[in-house]
Amino acid sequence: MEGKARPAAAPEQALAAMDRMIALAHIGQQDVASRLGLNPTDLVCLGFLVEAALAGEALTAGELAERARLTTGGVTGVLNRLEKANYARRQADPSDRRRVRVVMDESARARVLAVYGPFYERLGTLLGDYSPDEIAVLADWFTRAKELMETSLREIREGGEAPA
Repeated sequence: MEGKARPAAAPEQALAAMDRMIALAHIGQQDVASRLGLNPTDLVCLGFLVEAALAGEALTAGELAERARLTTGGVTGVLNRLEKANYARRQADPSDRRRVRVVMDESARARVLAVYGPFYERLGTLLGDYSPDEIAVLADWFTRAKELMETSLREIREGGEAPA
């Protein structure tokens, strides 16, 4: 399959487009969280639970805290709110009763898909405009950009005071 013709773009244009998309996504996450009756932090945590559920896994509360960069106390509050809203529930780990696994509530997937589904359908249609080789480049770029972001955020967190 041949991809569509694309307009020429300089790296600066690509970075500017990425910045605009990230800003819109950040604002949009607040809207999505509100629609689902959550706050943005709870939505981020719910996203990690969805990702784990799709992979056939369950996260421990500690793993969720680490992924969301929350304290264990902070993740306890998130889990309390997600349970109250019937998005997730805690389960004792069958191999270690001291650990708690967090799993999606059965009804949560449908509620989340009701909000995200139309957007992901549109993204699927958009990806149909790209050849398999172009999609491979996009996936590679996003994966590598995420790694660079993780490195940069680690440096920012460890860097002490902000520049004056």
